[in-house]
Amino acid sequence: MSTTEKIIVKENKVLKLNTVLIRDVNENEFKYIGKVAYMMESYIKSKGNSSIGPMINYSTAKADENGQVKIMLKLMVQLKNPIHNVEDTYEIKNQIRVTNCLFARFSEKQENLQFAYSKLQLYAFENNIKLKGDNYTVFVESKDDKMIADVFMEIDKGGLTVEGL
Repeated sequence: MSTTEKIIVKENKVLKLNTVLIRDVNENEFKYIGKVAYMMESYIKSKGNSSIGPMINYSTAKADENGQVKIMLKLMVQLKNPIHNVEDTYEIKNQIRVTNCLFARFSEKQENLQFAYSKLQLYAFENNIKLKGDNYTVFVESKDDKMIADVFMEIDKGGLTVEGL
């Protein structure tokens, strides 16, 4: 039995991203997410720019006009320099700051990443914490068959919004 914790949970963490390129991913592209990420990296290079740090995955669920729940997904990456006049597919934000988050550091096989989300939701339930329902997953590192990912889930404080997104 390993003594290394696979999922470490902390409260009151802040996610701060600077010079962020954002791309909405529509439902038809979900199964081609790797291709979408590659195209995003190619776009950055074509603009003579480079990314700083890992790719960030933002997701939330929203109900449409018929009451059907839709998954909203955005890929985000921090840039070395801003890109001016980005194409319609992309948007750029100077800063995204998400305060008061539950945080999990996940160190395990990628197929087990779902347990990090579940552990944060269980932690929130046990501690009477209401979550907003969105999450940011920062893919820190991937080696062999293991990965390190940081998951941030914003705590719902009743009416406060994310600064910048």
